[in-house]
Amino acid sequence: MGAIFRVKIIESEDLVQTLKNMKKHKFKIVATSLSGTENIYEMDYNKKVIVIGNESKGVSKEILDIADTKTKIPMFGKTESLNASVATGVMLYEYVRRKISK
Repeated sequence: MGAIFRVKIIESEDLVQTLKNMKKHKFKIVATSLSGTENIYEMDYNKKVIVIGNESKGVSKEILDIADTKTKIPMFGKTESLNASVATGVMLYEYVRRKISK
């Protein structure tokens, strides 16, 4: 509770342009993808913008093309994906866990 006041969230009407602007400021774009090559437990969260796609279509191809990294949450068994809010929670928890452990 209250994490909304500690996590930097950006709302944008033109996400592609916003991401391009973030890259100009030396941020790396990380998009979630089932075909990601890196998993959330291996990635460095410093200066990253994380894009989470919706449950049915994921992150758009246009944004995947802009992304510096495509990442995934490792799954056990036959589970293929999580809904967007759960995936966001898992990623934010990993980010916070690392901050606390330093």
